[in-house]
Amino acid sequence: MATTGNGPDGPRGPLAGVRVVELAGIGPGPFAAMLLADLGADVVRVDRPGGAGIGIDPAKDLTNRNKRSVLVDLKDPDGPATVLDLVARADILIEGYRPGVAERLGVGPDACLARNPRLVYGRMTGWGQDGPLADRAGHDIAYIALTGTLSMIGRPDEPPTVPANLVGDYAGGSLYLVVGVLAALQHARTPDGTGQVVDAAIVDGAAHLAMMIHGMLAAGGWQDRRGSNLLDGGCPFYGSYETSDGGHMAVGPLEQRFYEEFVTLLGIAGTAPDRGDLARWDELRAVVAARFRTRTRAEWTEVFEGTDACVAPVLSLREAPHHPHLAARSTFVDHGGLTQPAPAPRFSATPASVRGGPALPGADTEAVAADWAVPALRTTRKDTTD
Repeated sequence: MATTGNGPDGPRGPLAGVRVVELAGIGPGPFAAMLLADLGADVVRVDRPGGAGIGIDPAKDLTNRNKRSVLVDLKDPDGPATVLDLVARADILIEGYRPGVAERLGVGPDACLARNPRLVYGRMTGWGQDGPLADRAGHDIAYIALTGTLSMIGRPDEPPTVPANLVGDYAGGSLYLVVGVLAALQHARTPDGTGQVVDAAIVDGAAHLAMMIHGMLAAGGWQDRRGSNLLDGGCPFYGSYETSDGGHMAVGPLEQRFYEEFVTLLGIAGTAPDRGDLARWDELRAVVAARFRTRTRAEWTEVFEGTDACVAPVLSLREAPHHPHLAARSTFVDHGGLTQPAPAPRFSATPASVRGGPALPGADTEAVAADWAVPALRTTRKDTTD
């Protein structure tokens, strides 16, 4: 496993020089800001006195790595003005409040763009800024449920499987917000460019992620029921199988030449039902499952190692950093005693790195006050810590 290098702070990445204000929240907003920070942006997280209340030790909240934190109480009479001083010097702002909350706090788009007309104002919500559900509370599972995305995940004879909060919060939310604010930043930096508001809704992103499936559905190549299709577990040669020791192997030899190598190495080449006969898929699944249960995960890993059979062991979160391929690529890094995924993607000329651990609330107030020339932060720190 690699550790960070290139000096105590590491390389900055392609967004060096970009300034971001993050109004502290939970979930996809902080993750989006972390992505920008990983890529080199100077992200200042505006934490509220008392914290966000999500019950995680700030020193281990990896979504706040590579950032700096200041404390500002937006409900204090001087709080909004202090944030607007930061906004005046920023390129991007990210907030994840319900619609209308930022406006009520005095740091909504109108106030911020009046102070900085080229600001990109990124709004991260589940339901979006408008529509019948815009003001409702929600979480990842509800957003992906409504878009049809959740309905595709899991076995046909069981309830849909919850994919942690990866598909909604982070894929449908954070990643789309980052694409949006960077596209808007490019526009703002053109000769006639202006700032603008980016409305990133998880329902929009989660629906968009299923673009290929919608195309297949329209073409008759996808059935609108779970566990009946090529990529949703319905196919016996695209799924996971239990081994004799309770582990699992992931199987995905979709192409014929890869499938032939798979059944040969599995030892069923002469007895397996025809994979092209969909009526015998259940029979084929039973044959594959029975064969995998004859050996341990480690034994099957050795059998398929170095082949094109498209088979891999299903590793746990703690096991994954030690896999030889991921170790060789430094996919995980160790910083400050915390093992964590390295920044992604990779850049040949402007490499990114983990430069700092999770930002502790208010720890960087003095440094940001000096670097961003916002002396009011010092007063805010004194008032909130007395």
